[in-house]
Amino acid sequence: MGWFYLIVAGLFEVGFTTSLKFSDNFSNKGWTLLFFLCISASFYFLNRAIQNIPMGTAYAVWTGIGAVGTVIVGIVLFKEPSDFWRMFFIFLLIGSILGLKFFAPQ
Repeated sequence: MGWFYLIVAGLFEVGFTTSLKFSDNFSNKGWTLLFFLCISASFYFLNRAIQNIPMGTAYAVWTGIGAVGTVIVGIVLFKEPSDFWRMFFIFLLIGSILGLKFFAPQ
């Protein structure tokens, strides 16, 4: 169940970074509220995950999911670049996340 919580926490991290961008420096109340809801949920689920997964592993995977998801959102919604080297290193990050999932001690 810890890995499920960790994935949910990472998805909420993508939600809070995206909401942060749309909040327009916290001047848009709806996006600001969504930011605070997502960040609270993200930390809640991260806390649940570290009850069963080593803290260092959980933190690395959580930030990795957030980073990869945020890059994807940036490419899709904000037309950020998706050049070869950027995508190459994103795929390395995904490989690192998978490595931590499948080879880190539980």
